[in-house]
Amino acid sequence: MKIVLASDHAGYELKMGIEDFLTGQDIEVLDVGCGPSEAIDYVDYGAKAAQRLVRGEHDRAILFCGTGMGMAIVANKFKGVRATPCWNVYTAEMSRKHNDANCLTLGGRVLSLEEAKAIVATWLATAFDGGRHGRRVDKIRLLENENFK
Repeated sequence: MKIVLASDHAGYELKMGIEDFLTGQDIEVLDVGCGPSEAIDYVDYGAKAAQRLVRGEHDRAILFCGTGMGMAIVANKFKGVRATPCWNVYTAEMSRKHNDANCLTLGGRVLSLEEAKAIVATWLATAFDGGRHGRRVDKIRLLENENFK
């Protein structure tokens, strides 16, 4: 699995901890920014990661900002991205089972590294249920096709 990571300054420290966690599991990771001590706009780095996901260069994306909400808004502006902010293991599990989320967003100001590791581990290990949820994700794709022209 190939995962692209990105953060703003508020999510930088959590991103680095999760990058170490992922590489320790032999998962291929690309960090597209930001670097330490850079005060930047999350929009710029969230867009970089979402573009790589949409182009098929990576299987999934994990984005970090203060709450995870800003990065989710940015990523969801890209056709084919289903980004969900998660604050616990349950929301991570449901984002995969029910929404087939391919982009996870986490908040550096609201999660500890241990909480984030548990969320990421669950998100990566959980498969999409399909079935009635597949029908709903298909409806999302139809909306994307109508609205992203």
